[in-house]
Amino acid sequence: MSMIPLRSFSVMSMLAVGVFGAWPAAAVEVDAVLLAKTAPDKTQSVLLVLPEQGTPALAPLRHDADYLERRRALVDALRARADVTQSSLRAWLDRQGIVHRDYWIANLIEARLTSRQLQTLMRRKDLSRIASNAALPQTLPVQEANPKAVNARPWGIDKINAPQAWAAGVSGQGIVVAGADTGYQWDHPALKPQYRGWNGSSASHAYNWHDAIHDGSNVCGINSPFPCDDHGHGTHTMGTMVGTVPAGDVIGVAPQARWIACRNMGGGWGTPARYIECMQWFMAPTDSADQNPDPAKAPDVINNSWGCVPEEGCTTGEELRAAVNNVIAGGILFVVSAGNSGSSCSTILDSPATYADSFTVAASNSSDALAGFSSRGPVPGASGVELDITAPGVSVYSSTRNNGYGNSSGTSMAGPHVAGVAALVMSADPRLRGHPDAVAAILRASAQRSGITDPGNAGCGGLTMTNWPNWQAGFGRVDAWAAVQSAQQGLFADGFETLP
Repeated sequence: MSMIPLRSFSVMSMLAVGVFGAWPAAAVEVDAVLLAKTAPDKTQSVLLVLPEQGTPALAPLRHDADYLERRRALVDALRARADVTQSSLRAWLDRQGIVHRDYWIANLIEARLTSRQLQTLMRRKDLSRIASNAALPQTLPVQEANPKAVNARPWGIDKINAPQAWAAGVSGQGIVVAGADTGYQWDHPALKPQYRGWNGSSASHAYNWHDAIHDGSNVCGINSPFPCDDHGHGTHTMGTMVGTVPAGDVIGVAPQARWIACRNMGGGWGTPARYIECMQWFMAPTDSADQNPDPAKAPDVINNSWGCVPEEGCTTGEELRAAVNNVIAGGILFVVSAGNSGSSCSTILDSPATYADSFTVAASNSSDALAGFSSRGPVPGASGVELDITAPGVSVYSSTRNNGYGNSSGTSMAGPHVAGVAALVMSADPRLRGHPDAVAAILRASAQRSGITDPGNAGCGGLTMTNWPNWQAGFGRVDAWAAVQSAQQGLFADGFETLP
């Protein structure tokens, strides 16, 4: 489909242009695509972005403080800031009878507005930006086959040496992984035993599942009260993290970890608000009525096999970056797939893979060669190599919806391997929970470099495969056993003090 790139303009600078001539002068930055839709009574979803973004500097956020204390303090501060700075705007929206969703993890409000209402808001002095929240499709990997469960481990599990960690008694015990995706079939035989909402005899989805899809049409409907996958992509990624096959073999890297989830794509379509809503819910999961948030029930690592394409507006503002940074500041490792736009250089294009603080993952095959589709750097404006690691991502066997199993290829399949290894690392030394910087350092330092090749590209950004890290494979291919051994030995990498 043809897509209009979203560029942001100061409205004042556009008054001389005929098509925008009827719009009022204002200092608020507005996405041009919103201005182009001038039907006075047609509503469109927008993000009302407040100027106060970023992560509050709080004393309890010291590196050596209890991570749950730090997370609670951060959530309280973010919620308090939003309540104060959004108060007047919320009141105006309520008086107009406008339904809105208020977010604190990034200081913004999502609302559906007519152009007349938009014109009024453009005059406000408590807004910094009005952004589009249009739903656009993701380019997600397609399932390659649908065989029945087989009694054999996926090749990627052995490639990253996960069985050696299991043999040493480390298989993810005590760790919670999470996924933001197309949804999940929670009662899939490979996933049900590990779902945190399942106690062996009954299910409770409170604090374990959230649906950020509130409109549109898909097979799961909207506001699903239980985990549901309308595509299959999410179920596949979760199998790689924690899956076990009844009467078969393990398909997940951390088969004794527990999982929770949030759906941020409906029928494969995402919006910035959906992505941000899932991040907020992960920071402080809520009950089934979306009330009583509890930061203590947050996951230890989140897998994000999605990207916010430029047409969705995520490259023109800092609100998505603010949400990601707050998740990480809350003590949660944020694993992101690099994208499937390779094999050329400078193809890591979509947020949040472009962010320095995301843990960004490329894809490799069973011979440790970089996949041709795997996006490479450099990321424009990056001060260093922001691609972290590579992992198995070609013909990965995992669970699919409707109790199936199948192979898929993509960096979407690589990211879950790394999220699973992160769970093993924290399981090996629970002191690492709440310290994503230390976990990330272990994953990078323990990565396998020998034999990693890129047949389709000699080098990117002035670096080749003899330089580590590089823009093709980061620090190397993830190695679960080496990472677990580093955690067990207290080798937290240079620059990290011994954890309490």
